[in-house]
Amino acid sequence: MGDLNPLSAWRRFLALPNDSRTKTLIVAFLVAGVCALMVSGATVLLRPIQAANRAAEEQARLGALVAGVPGMEDLLARSDGALSTVVVDLDRGGAAEGVTPAGLEAALGDAGNWTDLAQADDVAGLGRRPDLAQIYLLRQDDAVRLLLLPMVGSGYNGQIRALMALQGDMATVAGLAITAQQETPGLGARIEEPAWLAQFPGRQAVDDSGQVRFAVARGQASSIHEVDGITGATRTSNGVTQMVRFWLGPKGYGPLLDAIRRGEF
Repeated sequence: MGDLNPLSAWRRFLALPNDSRTKTLIVAFLVAGVCALMVSGATVLLRPIQAANRAAEEQARLGALVAGVPGMEDLLARSDGALSTVVVDLDRGGAAEGVTPAGLEAALGDAGNWTDLAQADDVAGLGRRPDLAQIYLLRQDDAVRLLLLPMVGSGYNGQIRALMALQGDMATVAGLAITAQQETPGLGARIEEPAWLAQFPGRQAVDDSGQVRFAVARGQASSIHEVDGITGATRTSNGVTQMVRFWLGPKGYGPLLDAIRRGEF
């Protein structure tokens, strides 16, 4: 029988010539294994920190977005500066039953809480849509005065994520914040520039008939429903248009907006 002593086997391995193919392969395998363990460990350790950083960044954007809405400073003061956070069922247009903001991530881990979108409905290029979403709102006298809606759509290089604030009529844009984007620097990435985002407050995303009319124009805006386009970034501009139209439409927050207009939320 061969010597099964691990120490003896290790000594025989070390005694192999450094240019031995066997030794080279084993060393490479060991190094790769150690590196994989280190990367996996770092990922596990850093995940809570990354999640906390993302949450902090989103809260900062929320605060900046709300602070920039005309008249909101006084309203926040009267409301103790508190935004309510609710998980909504997009199909019903009401609060989700049994799902809190803390449990939303776990709920969305269930494939049953997602809906595959037909091509004709999928104007934002999502493929599928979560059935649950976390929104933020500010009430005064039992009426919703400000509604903040997370959105996601497809840009030129990847997903665009945003927060859109709507005034109490659920038609007038109070502001937009881009929370994540991978667009080309100097072109599509300009959607994060304050000067471009400053166009959004006061735009009418929805017309009097209830149709979503918002658009990023090809060139300069020519109506109250539009903002100026970005030169050389047609696909990014179209991506923002389709993102907003999808999420304010019937497959997005449309049922919720209708319920708020009727005073049922």
